[in-house]
Amino acid sequence: MSGFSEDMPFFDEPNARPTAPSGIAARAMAARGGQNNAPDYLRGLNPEQRLAVETTEGPVLVLAGAGTGKTRVLTTRIAHILATGRAFPSQILAVTFTNKAAREMKQRIGILIGEGNVEGMPWLGTFHSIGVKLLRRHAELAGLRSDFTILDTDDVVRLIKQLIQAEGLDDKRWPAKQFAQMIDGWKNKGQGPADIAEGDARSFANGKGRELYKAYQERLQTLNACDFGDLLCHPIRIFRANPDVLKDYHRRFKYILVDEYQDTNTAQYMWLRLLAQRPSGSQPARSGSPGGRVPSFSGVSDRTEAASYRPATPEDESTVSAEGRKPDRASEPLRGPRGGPAPAGAEQPVSENKVNICCVGDDDQSIYGWRGAEVDNILRFDKDFPGATIIRLERNYRSTAHILGAASHLIAYNEGRFGKTLFTDRNDPEDGKVNVHAAWDSEEEARAIGETIEAYQRQKHNLNDMAILVRASFQMRAFEDRFITLGLNYRVIGGPRFYERMEIRDALAFFRVVANSTDDLAFERIVNVPKRGLGEATIRQIHDTARALRIPMLEAAGTLAESDELKPKPRAALREVAANFERWQKALETTPHTELAETILEESGYTDMWKNDRSAEAPGRLENLKELIRSMEEYESLRSFLEHVALVMDAEQNAGLDAVSIMTLHSAKGLEFETVFLPGWEEGLFPHQRALDEGGRSGLEEERRLAYVGLTRAKKNLHIWFVSNRLIHGLWQSTIPSRFLEELPEAHVEVAEAGNSYGGYGNPYGGGSFASGRGGGQGAGRQNPYGASRFDNIGGTSGGGEKSGAFSNTYSTPGWQRAQANRTEATDRNWGTRSGHQVERIGYGETDSGYGAGRTSVKGRTIDGELVAKSVSDTPSAFSVGDRVFHQKFGNGNISAIEGNKLTIDFDKAGQKRVLDGFVLPV
Repeated sequence: MSGFSEDMPFFDEPNARPTAPSGIAARAMAARGGQNNAPDYLRGLNPEQRLAVETTEGPVLVLAGAGTGKTRVLTTRIAHILATGRAFPSQILAVTFTNKAAREMKQRIGILIGEGNVEGMPWLGTFHSIGVKLLRRHAELAGLRSDFTILDTDDVVRLIKQLIQAEGLDDKRWPAKQFAQMIDGWKNKGQGPADIAEGDARSFANGKGRELYKAYQERLQTLNACDFGDLLCHPIRIFRANPDVLKDYHRRFKYILVDEYQDTNTAQYMWLRLLAQRPSGSQPARSGSPGGRVPSFSGVSDRTEAASYRPATPEDESTVSAEGRKPDRASEPLRGPRGGPAPAGAEQPVSENKVNICCVGDDDQSIYGWRGAEVDNILRFDKDFPGATIIRLERNYRSTAHILGAASHLIAYNEGRFGKTLFTDRNDPEDGKVNVHAAWDSEEEARAIGETIEAYQRQKHNLNDMAILVRASFQMRAFEDRFITLGLNYRVIGGPRFYERMEIRDALAFFRVVANSTDDLAFERIVNVPKRGLGEATIRQIHDTARALRIPMLEAAGTLAESDELKPKPRAALREVAANFERWQKALETTPHTELAETILEESGYTDMWKNDRSAEAPGRLENLKELIRSMEEYESLRSFLEHVALVMDAEQNAGLDAVSIMTLHSAKGLEFETVFLPGWEEGLFPHQRALDEGGRSGLEEERRLAYVGLTRAKKNLHIWFVSNRLIHGLWQSTIPSRFLEELPEAHVEVAEAGNSYGGYGNPYGGGSFASGRGGGQGAGRQNPYGASRFDNIGGTSGGGEKSGAFSNTYSTPGWQRAQANRTEATDRNWGTRSGHQVERIGYGETDSGYGAGRTSVKGRTIDGELVAKSVSDTPSAFSVGDRVFHQKFGNGNISAIEGNKLTIDFDKAGQKRVLDGFVLPV
């Protein structure tokens, strides 16, 4: 121990359990405790929370619903264990999923009981950080040295690529990245090369999957390296092969706590089970009892700990009990919240036989099955730990009663759950119900949500308190474009903005070179995308030729392709590249730009590259590419679209600004907002068709849990949207309202009136009340495959002519009919065919939004423009009524009205529009 720094706690050698004060001291402490004799850190807890904190002995599962104070319970529980002297900091294993959560937990515990009492907690961290600590202690048992290297994803892919090439396999047909993801999936299940199923083993590299996996693990050992999966898999194998090592950890850890247990994968579950389930006769050490000390390990930090394991010896025991030794910090009697002696934990005796594990989680929020999480881990807790105490936290401190009622009713349709019902003590009659809105298509959906956000702004709501939560990232594009138009600040959480995504930037680079053959930056980005066998030397030669001849890189590539300066393979690749761009540039003036864009992505091999990619994100990237093509329909040419994108990408994303948050539902877990918008509640999108196809009932239940997460992010205002037409797999299709809408309770839901919803949902299955006023519509006579829905005839009547409960509205009332009649002739003329499917492109007349007082009704108009600093400028426009102007998107037209910097223009082809004067030119 002489090698330790002076302030390093000797947590491997705990002294006797601190003695509880008695007599006058105990009475004084009780008097200080005040009401209920509760320590300060317990005050403010509700009865269920306090029960979860004080039930310290035996296996405990805390089912913590959304917004019920889960983090507070977990941190207070640790503080209670420490403050009552039940364990030393080094005897608590507390596992989280993120480093941020671990830091926050330690800070909160320090605030509750004093920072000095949480020092020496080496076992509070993430699964991987604790796995590193364990593996460095016992590296030689895994065939490694203690100074092993942890490889990142890029290192892993490069190593696997070398192994694939060494086997004589085509690394294009069998991509290293794909196999790296397969290995990661196996390790998430705790499977080594010998454990994987025969079908999985034969699914890669002509049946050589198992051999490659084994070769990969052998290569890692040779390099004295491991990947992230090994940080759990190696300790699992060490524990299984070395019972004495596992037994010493059983004696060390008196309390185990796990956060977000519903998100654990199989390997994490196995790791925890080994540490928590002790064989018969194994007991945790009693502090200070003869023969019962925690085994000694040679270090406490990643910098100082050695890899070797040394069992306890009699000499160690004499060292621990030697009198006159200066006590270390971890062995000192623990202090209370204000520095006084810790109060006695008299409410429960400390058990020496039970497994003291507490898992905190919510089975209703298990939404990461696609990355290996197993909801069954939490559902089988009471079977894994017989006699477990299950405590439900159902008192919600976040949302209104209507939001909680809707969420609880929805999630009750899941069969695989423990069951709980959220409630709130909040009873504000001003709280509104959950609003359900219908729109014609995704553009109208984005426009209406943007207008609603502006209305909230006028009521002094902060943009930071609002969020749009989408099921798929491709949905973000319409909102990003619309917010640029309106001048609304926004930020994308959990990923890049739409036009900054890799696949979108690649596609745009192809389009930029076609539109401008001198765009060398764009050409350099995609000349070897997909991989064409062009190495750095070839790219450098193209650069040198372009500079020497003062020509664009595309032209230089064509020149080199016809020379003998390159080897045959790169010369053939460049010849194909040059020929492709020459052909696409000729088609630029004769082929519709959307059709040309699809052709470019297909003929370049870019679409096939993602179709052949088996990674989890590949389908999403394909959806984003389809959304990119769809968004081009609104522009007259490829060049005008590229100009629009340049303006959009120039809008900075400033985290310090008051801004609307846009994110996927998966990224929203753990967050909360005053106002939440949930667009895209249609079958195939939400629940997502891929989840249904791949997961069946379990996939549907995870999608329903995802909906539950979305609903419970809202504190006060919640708006759900669905549309009647959406681009699906590259085609405009009539959509079916999500089955989740049908599962919402009428008592807590209000269908928005026509004036609030900016249009109506056209019933694709016929019926007496087609919202657009065109009878049965193109879907007349079709049957909803999911059965009759109250949303099929939204605003219609039931069979007896009665309104259909809370889901009735006024889409067929005189007000709605007036709104329809107010559409301009241009709107009616603009019925276009999208893939043989008639869809109205401009939208319906807009009536009052219902939020902004004094807002006048506008007939058949939309506002289009980009990068608007303010909705209406204080500076008068330089144009006059009657002026002839040109807009790059809508063409020529005459100004009919002016409001600040907004012009109402009657365009020759596009009809009447409202645009900003900065986006038109005089003719």
